[in-house]
Amino acid sequence: MIAAQAIDTSDKAAFYRDLAKQLKALLEGEHDSIANAANTSALIFQMVPDLNWAGFYFLASDEELVLGPFQGKPACVRIAVGNGVCGTAVELGTSMLIKDVHDFPGHIACDAASRSELVVLLEDEEGVFGVLDLDSPTPGRFDSADQAGIEALAAIYVAASSFVD
Repeated sequence: MIAAQAIDTSDKAAFYRDLAKQLKALLEGEHDSIANAANTSALIFQMVPDLNWAGFYFLASDEELVLGPFQGKPACVRIAVGNGVCGTAVELGTSMLIKDVHDFPGHIACDAASRSELVVLLEDEEGVFGVLDLDSPTPGRFDSADQAGIEALAAIYVAASSFVD
């Protein structure tokens, strides 16, 4: 059993380096993608300040994302590619950092308290297969340091997990 250790959040780059070490240790030796997604979302939700949702959406087809493991309030189960922040990230093939979701056309409000959102792609050698999505009730909560840190955590998740059917 791995217990998350408190990390100083005053230096974001150092915070995410330490969080990456904890995530690697947490996922070490486990290759099940669902178990790893569950633990990844739990660790992020526990350790990253000021979140109200952290979780995964996986491509069920070329046109649709489906909800995976998460922490927070119940969420939208299916999101069409091209819709909302998650679907737009997949359509554009890039991470999305949204300072205020009220300014994002077509934002899907699963939790009305969410005000900012960070979505990073999950990619392997075959391409994008999902996203890691973080929401915060604070406008402007996420910045480029958060994006880089969460992208690194997503890469650790992808490397640790097996996506063989």
